Order: sequence, then structure tokens, then C-alpha cells
Amino acid sequence: MRNRNARLLIAPLALIAALFAAPVSATATPTQMPATTTVATYQTTYGGDDADIYYPSGRTDLPVALLLQGAKVDRAQYARYATAIAQQGFVVVVPNHYRLMIVEWERYAAEHQVTRTVDWMKNTKYDSSSPLYKRIDSGKMVLLGHSFGGAAGLAAAEDSCSTVFCPALSFSLPSQVKAASFYGTNNAFLGIFANINNKIPVQLVQGTADGIAAPADAEKTYTHLKNTPKQIVRVDGVNHYGITDVQSPSPAESETSPQSLTQSQSIEVAARWAGRFLLAQLGDAGAADYVWNTGDAADPGVTVTGAH
Repeated sequence: MRNRNARLLIAPLALIAALFAAPVSATATPTQMPATTTVATYQTTYGGDDADIYYPSGRTDLPVALLLQGAKVDRAQYARYATAIAQQGFVVVVPNHYRLMIVEWERYAAEHQVTRTVDWMKNTKYDSSSPLYKRIDSGKMVLLGHSFGGAAGLAAAEDSCSTVFCPALSFSLPSQVKAASFYGTNNAFLGIFANINNKIPVQLVQGTADGIAAPADAEKTYTHLKNTPKQIVRVDGVNHYGITDVQSPSPAESETSPQSLTQSQSIEVAARWAGRFLLAQLGDAGAADYVWNTGDAADPGVTVTGAH
């Protein structure tokens, strides 16, 4: 098991003691990114999972972003976040992945969702009945993840089969996967942080008011990422559910540390930094300039550390 997120939303494992919520201080309103792109949605099923698909209207050659859900968080709770990512030029795929975790059958992300999604995007690109017919760039995929889903994504980024996140017992990182951005994620296990030999660029987005995934653990996880590009984005006044449509969506673990930002604000800033980091790794020069040079100073709601 690689991650503090084994407790982040996994009450049955009961492996890590409860964290004390940090007090929330007032924070400046983050810079806003105008939402000018219309996003269309549809539902599908692949690899046994029901999934919601979000994509920008009128665009082609779209990279695919797989969003790995937090444990017990339904895919519908990421509608606003997925929309904000799609507006930046991605097809965002949000599956509900049910599997057995110890004694319960619930929504827990797994590494093999990555390879299944690569197959889905190849098939969908040439499916004349699909709204995305000939609109997907089947050579470009990125990862998004929340909490436990981010932990599964970290294992996938390392091209390793990690016991909790790899029920298929084998995993190989597809060459199509180019970068990853994970929210509320760390790799702490019983106070131990393993080195992460990430094969792709990784960004961590962490709320400073997170009462479930300790901000200090995200900091340590960042230092254990061995390879660059890497980045950690600290979002002031935001908690563990800063990217879901509502706070503490049932039946996921409840957050005890309130946000000082509205839900709309926290979703926007987290999506903006994630989307631009991912675009930068796909060759977008403007996005690269933002995430490495200008964005930190322009956004009073964040503090950024990175290496590239």
C-alpha cells in the first residue's frame, strides 16, 4: 500500500489515525479563468464501468484526460471540475469503478482503468456512431485523480503494480500517458514516504485547509518525486473536497475542516492549474509559461513550487 489515501476515504482499512483539521484563515480570491467554451456531455460504458464523458464542442485532435475518483465518491460529483478541464481542450472521462476492497464492494479507483481507457479512446476515435468520431488524439492521454484515485494514479505514473491499487496483479504504463495532476493526494503510509520513480511529469494540487489528506504529507510526497517536471500547487483556504460538486459527498469520508473559498472558486482554481500543467506537458507554450513563470505571481490564492 503506497498512500495515506488508503485512509483518505477508506474507513474499512482503518490503517491510519484520524487527522486533526487545520484552522482556515482568510485568503485572497484566486485569479479566475473565463469559461467561454461550450462543453457537451454523454454517458457510456466501457471495461464494465459506467462513465460520464465531457468534451469541448467544435474541437478536434483532443487529448483524453482520465479522472480517477476518490474512494466512494460518485462520478457525478466531478461534473463541474470535469467541465472546467474540458473547457481547456480535453475529453474528460469520469468512470465509476466498483471493486471489492477488503469486505466492501464500492467505488475505488484502480490502475487497470488507465489501460482500459487507452483502449476506449482508440475504439471511440473510429466509432462512427460516437459524438467523438475522429475527434480524439489517440496518442495523447493524461491522468487526473482525487485522493485515493490520485494515489492509484501515482502508482500508475511510477509504472508499478501496487497491491491496493492493482487488483489485476499486473500493470504497464501505456506510452500514450504523458502527464498527471492529482488533487488531495500523497503517498504516506504509517508515516513513511517511499521514493516515487515517476515516469511522467506529476503535479500535486493541495488545499491548505485539507482535514483528511494532511498538507504536510503532500509536501513530503512532492520531495519524494524523483523525476522532473514536477510541481506542487498549494491552494489557500481549500479543503479535501475542493473539486467535488458538494462538500463531503455521501458515503465518502466527511471533511471537518471548512473552506474559506466557495465551491465554485475552489473548483475553478484547481481545474485551471491542473489543466494548464497538463497542456504544458503536451507542448502548449502559453500554458508552460503560466505554470512555470507567471501564474504564481498572478494568482493571489496559490503558492507554487516546481522543477522542470
